[in-house]
Amino acid sequence: QVQVVESGGGLVQPGGSLRLSCAASGSIFSINDMEWYRQAPGKQRELVAHIPSGGRINYADSVKGRITISRDNAKNTTYLQIDSLEPEDTAVYYCKVLVRVAASSGEYQYWGQGTQVTVSS
Repeated sequence: QVQVVESGGGLVQPGGSLRLSCAASGSIFSINDMEWYRQAPGKQRELVAHIPSGGRINYADSVKGRITISRDNAKNTTYLQIDSLEPEDTAVYYCKVLVRVAASSGEYQYWGQGTQVTVSS
């Protein structure tokens, strides 16, 4: 079993910054992709940033230049730094990880419960 827990959300004024964390724990052999999504009220969930275990990092065009994704493989954790926050960034931010639970296993997706980010003055 794998648990995924996001943290770091909160209420921030426009122009502020936040750093979200997502920690995976449990039966983990390796983690390939780590991704951040967000879902604003009344909108579909959208991919914000993607960081593979090796290879190119990708960002949604809507957040490019304001968001930085990183990962600490030793801690099975990914981070999302969001700068110059705008009211339009208000959403629940979710983390998804692609986990291999054993050397010979396939890869499985696990989602966290989400962390609320509210940008308002």
